[in-house]
Amino acid sequence: MNWDQIKGNWKQLKGKAQKEWGKLTDDDFKIIEGEQTQLIGRIQERYGYTREQAEKAVADWHDRSQ
Repeated sequence: MNWDQIKGNWKQLKGKAQKEWGKLTDDDFKIIEGEQTQLIGRIQERYGYTREQAEKAVADWHDRSQ
């Protein structure tokens, strides 16, 4: 699944993302709206990850979501 598909199916995938990253708020998910860069940035902020750590976490989640 590519990011265009994730964005299109965000309402369905949001639940999986909420389970993965429980520190993200409903407001965070409204801002993210399936945008990869927004998700990475929010994970960095909430979890204190480096950019690389956040990118890896999102890539791993993306791979499992397919």
